[in-house]
Amino acid sequence: MKIGILQCDATNENFRDEHGDYPEMFISLFQSIDPELQFAVFDVRLEQYPQTSQECGAYLITGSRFSVYDDEAWIRKLEKFVVEMHSEKHPLLGICFGHQMIARALGGKTEKATQGWGVGVQSYRKTKTKSWLKPDLENFSLCASHQDQVTQLPLGAELIAESEFCPNAAFRIDDHILTFQAHPEFEKAYSKVLMVLREQILGPEIFAAGVKSLDQSIQPQVITNWMINFLRKGEPT
Repeated sequence: MKIGILQCDATNENFRDEHGDYPEMFISLFQSIDPELQFAVFDVRLEQYPQTSQECGAYLITGSRFSVYDDEAWIRKLEKFVVEMHSEKHPLLGICFGHQMIARALGGKTEKATQGWGVGVQSYRKTKTKSWLKPDLENFSLCASHQDQVTQLPLGAELIAESEFCPNAAFRIDDHILTFQAHPEFEKAYSKVLMVLREQILGPEIFAAGVKSLDQSIQPQVITNWMINFLRKGEPT
């Protein structure tokens, strides 16, 4: 399978040598589960897109410092691409900004959350039992970094995971769209770097709680297995 990564941001160049760029994070994570997976990268900020949807078997929209409601031409073009992929029922994954973009493009709502910033390790509850949600895990934790949230799911979406802080933490539409608010591609070391970078924005209480949360374990490989299983129409790896 070939996955097209739709890159919506880049890591800070001061941290790139140590942590890599966002496509590299995803490629490393997915290939740790299935080394035979292939990837292509399209920087949608530069309006780079596949010639046809069939160029890749699935697409993944990354996170971004931008908001999906920002008035940026590249964001509006990406929104149209999501609608096209949905109309074709072409497999599509969304992470953080990607999760929010897919929701907005398909009629849901994304806005700045009244809860404020969600950073560090966040914990979630699985809300459904599906054949592709293997290995089975009722509760899971991942690194997160966001102040926007999906506040209304799009028509036809099924909630997959939730938390008190983030009620719409993951959803799917039929067997071709799956999204997560949190970042399975983030290691805890990179999560800490981001928090330090944004310490003044976060404020002392959120920053301190976020750093302390890094003592908890995370399960990115499990969630990546779920995504790969989903793309393979329910066949566990």
